[in-house]
Amino acid sequence: MREPQTGEFEGGTAFADGDFVPLSEAKISLFDWGFTRSDATYDVASVWNGSFFRLDDHLDRFFASMDKLRFRIPYTRAQVRDILHACVRGADLKQAYVAMVVTRGVPPRGARDPRLAENRFYAYALPYVWIASRDKQLSGIDLHVSRRQRISPASVDPTIKNYHWLDLVQSLFDAYDQGRDTSCVVDADGCLTEGPGFNVFVVRDGTVRTAHRGVLEGISRRTVIELCARLGIPLREQPIPVDDLRDADEIFLSSTGGGVLPIARIDGQPLRLAFPGPVTTRLYDAYWAMHDEAAYSDPVRY
Repeated sequence: MREPQTGEFEGGTAFADGDFVPLSEAKISLFDWGFTRSDATYDVASVWNGSFFRLDDHLDRFFASMDKLRFRIPYTRAQVRDILHACVRGADLKQAYVAMVVTRGVPPRGARDPRLAENRFYAYALPYVWIASRDKQLSGIDLHVSRRQRISPASVDPTIKNYHWLDLVQSLFDAYDQGRDTSCVVDADGCLTEGPGFNVFVVRDGTVRTAHRGVLEGISRRTVIELCARLGIPLREQPIPVDDLRDADEIFLSSTGGGVLPIARIDGQPLRLAFPGPVTTRLYDAYWAMHDEAAYSDPVRY
């Protein structure tokens, strides 16, 4: 495949149909099951100050997701890594949001057998995406706790990163209708699960808790769990009743699109401790400092 020149594609680079192209030229068929049936998996890594953060972990999850969904692509893990690097280099991005996607593809006309489809691989890099603006982070995110239920893990394995987001999207409308900034949803037992593109952590009396099932096992979530162990902060993975959010000292989100993001209010009500709380602040600082550790950094060769 042709390697793009550094800065060849201003604003972002895509890899589609075996070639590097501007973002505007990357296309997917209307008949691809990734579009018509959400039969796809993906992963999103970040580049910060010219280096990928925890790219190996994102590749591990991506290839594990493909195996679970019986996807096959004509690229090795090393080749996918090279493609992602080339996408970043092609747009000369120092801070980037980098996605890899595989779809089921298009089966023969009239066929309903997924084994007959040729799976399709896509990738792209664009400027870093924050799920909350810097101004909103400083002023404080107002989180809505929706009563909508997340898709059961018995139906769709949440450890496979997927595009089954209708429940999450509807919860966002619930949040916006009430003047909130974003939302999270619950499981059938009324316990916290996750939000659109992030995991949720609750802090009470110095102990951090996060949902133990029914959620995507985010790479940023893993980073927070590891940092808690490193910093000696108690952490539990367990069911979290919704009422525990309203009684929390601190709440924060974790996402590739922002790292550790402190919450200031739950449905308009301030949390018990002053914003941002001390545990959240420690983890926020440690998260970004971790980007400078060689063990987690994969520099882009521009």
